[in-house]
Amino acid sequence: MSRDNRQDAGQEEIRSHRAEGLIALSELSDEDLVTSHLDGRPGAFQELFNRYRDRLVHFITRKTGDPDRAQDLVQEAFIRVTRHLHRFDTSKKFSTWVYTIASNLSKNELRNRSRSPLVLFQKLTSNWDDDHRPLQFEDVTMQPDDLYRKRFLEKLVEDTVQELPEHHQLVFRLRELEGKSYEEIAEITGVNLGTVKSRLHRARNSFAQRIEHSLN
Repeated sequence: MSRDNRQDAGQEEIRSHRAEGLIALSELSDEDLVTSHLDGRPGAFQELFNRYRDRLVHFITRKTGDPDRAQDLVQEAFIRVTRHLHRFDTSKKFSTWVYTIASNLSKNELRNRSRSPLVLFQKLTSNWDDDHRPLQFEDVTMQPDDLYRKRFLEKLVEDTVQELPEHHQLVFRLRELEGKSYEEIAEITGVNLGTVKSRLHRARNSFAQRIEHSLN
């Protein structure tokens, strides 16, 4: 028997053992798991899912900053895998394909967030800290709809700030809209650091309460 014939026979034996379940699922490559699943072997797809679930949750969380949403997006990624698995080219790497799907879902998630005014309020209620300035929303794609939404948010913020007491308006504008440090605000307003922080805390809470009604 020639070398090529021996290799073909060996490959055929592997395929036969794989189909008969003689090779443990954990020992199969990703691509062989795809083939096994399409051949009807129980547990093959679950093995694929188990291999990539945690890694993809971590990957999407790093991109979106939302671990809970990442769980949902991983489920969506594997729904898409299921729909299109019969078209997958097993000469290519499954990992590259599934990470591409996860990356595209992450991009869509971020794009959808940027278009929703509700995101502004979500940021306001969860990200008041010393280094974060949640009112710095920016255009993502510079499409007309995005520009409209940005202008809408800017006007809404400005109108809401104007409803605050004057001494709250000043510290709020200096910190959240102009990015001044607490020390700079204290120097500008002529009050001590503790008073700046106290006023800013009350201004933020008041702003969040007022703007929530406009965003719901």
